[in-house]
Amino acid sequence: MGRGAAARNVAKCWVAVALPTTGLAWLGYLAGGLPAAVTSAACVIFIAAGIYAYGDRALLGMVGARELLEAEAPQVRSTLTTLASRAGIPVPKLYLLPDGYPRLLVVGRGGQGGAAVAVSTGLLTAANPSELEGLLAHEIALIRRRDVMVQTAAALLSSAIVELSRIGGFARNAFLVILGPIGASLTHLLLSPRRTLTADRDAARLCDSPHGLADALLRLEAAQGMVAFAASPATEPLYAISPFAPDRLSAMFSTHPPTAERITRLRALDPEWRDRLHAALSDDASA
Repeated sequence: MGRGAAARNVAKCWVAVALPTTGLAWLGYLAGGLPAAVTSAACVIFIAAGIYAYGDRALLGMVGARELLEAEAPQVRSTLTTLASRAGIPVPKLYLLPDGYPRLLVVGRGGQGGAAVAVSTGLLTAANPSELEGLLAHEIALIRRRDVMVQTAAALLSSAIVELSRIGGFARNAFLVILGPIGASLTHLLLSPRRTLTADRDAARLCDSPHGLADALLRLEAAQGMVAFAASPATEPLYAISPFAPDRLSAMFSTHPPTAERITRLRALDPEWRDRLHAALSDDASA
């Protein structure tokens, strides 16, 4: 989990701010001269500072998360603390998503603070300790590399663009046809599926095994369609695995590689696992 990746993510966020700032400043200059250019650029910088400082809280509020008390979910908190210590980062804040859909997400700035992990009631009920450890390690890896900062910015900006469709009233769907692809393009411009694969690999290292995360991915994928779930599809990059049904809009925002590919890559990190499994099954049969 190198510093180079974290530096690239910070640079990517700076570029994401610099481009609209330059563009709006130029448009402002054409429309009203230097004062309008300065005003336009200042507005973009102000919005970017707000996203950096409060983007995590805005998204946590959007998904209905609440902060877990110290005495709640001690096993999850202990696992998160251990993984953060191994990764050399501050322990993220822990939030609860009060619904039955098994999912977790991460938001914030990453690096040396300002990150939060949210787990659902459904995940705490469904996942076993090794699966939960693998999923939390995946989120820790995203924080360590500062992928979380880019994800948070992309999800918040894309969600705002999608929500603009509400101004269309009864013609909202027509506005969504235009604004949806714009928000999705921004998401894919900032985020690459490679970040997920790299976080999977780093999570396996943190746990000293890839199988907890691989088993968890299988469990989460099996939950799709079994439990009702609804949210803004622009928040898809925040989750460890997409919780959205593969409809037309959510497919545009999908940034995760196929789950089967992720599991195959994780199992390949331990090429002898099949032999050990067969040996264990043989021992049980003989006993």
